[in-house]
Amino acid sequence: MNTTDTTDTTPPLPVHKRGSRLKKRTTDFFVSLFNINKFIFRFFREAFVPPFEFKEIIRQCYETGVRSFTLISLTGFIVGLIFTKQSRPSLEVFGAVSWLPSLVSIAIMRALAPLVTALIAAGKVGSSIGAELGSMRVTEQIDAMEVSGTKPFKFLVCTRVIATTLTIPILATYTAFIGLLGGYVNVAVNEGTSYRTFMQQVFDPLSFVDFSASLIKSIVFGFTIGIVGCYQGYNSSKGTEGVGKAANGAVVTAMFLIFIEEIVIVQIASWFR
Repeated sequence: MNTTDTTDTTPPLPVHKRGSRLKKRTTDFFVSLFNINKFIFRFFREAFVPPFEFKEIIRQCYETGVRSFTLISLTGFIVGLIFTKQSRPSLEVFGAVSWLPSLVSIAIMRALAPLVTALIAAGKVGSSIGAELGSMRVTEQIDAMEVSGTKPFKFLVCTRVIATTLTIPILATYTAFIGLLGGYVNVAVNEGTSYRTFMQQVFDPLSFVDFSASLIKSIVFGFTIGIVGCYQGYNSSKGTEGVGKAANGAVVTAMFLIFIEEIVIVQIASWFR
């Protein structure tokens, strides 16, 4: 009987080739890190120097905030409703259902509202920015703006980053109140708690540090979404393939950084509580 040998006979890469590949990847990583830092420093250098593109900033705030309003409202309400519903059985075991409004307020205000808002914005706004600037880059519209004497970086990048930095905190605050409203609906249906009593129990455990940390996280998340989306789109290449990679890279990178920033800011805030 003839048998087919399926053993992989491909010889391993020589040591010097593997070393050169590792060296190239390390070099590419540090070059990318340098370019990202250069991009961020350029933003701070140009964003606060006149002329200011107020009309474009307002338009981008509208695109970022108003067009995300419906999705944010629905998501925030569902998050508050589901979190309250899932938390009730655990509290009933210990006879502590009366603590449910306080638990909901702490979870939503400290973590869920800024994080959920940022993740939704990273998927919706970040990908949109990356695809839009990427398409402008591959169709040479950005190069045409540079030749015509306009400043594409200030008009395209600074306005979008400022808009996300300003808009995400507003959306996160709105998400928090909508999430609390969803929690109240669940509590009112099951316990018959009045809205006034619910709100008193909601704000009792919260401190100034909680509100400050939530606001700072929202600002940092907004800046991250804007700067990552603009960097991916502004430096895209390779035609339509580059546009897709810019949109995908904007979402994945922004979400990864948001989780890292969440961990860091939560740890710093815990030192002040």
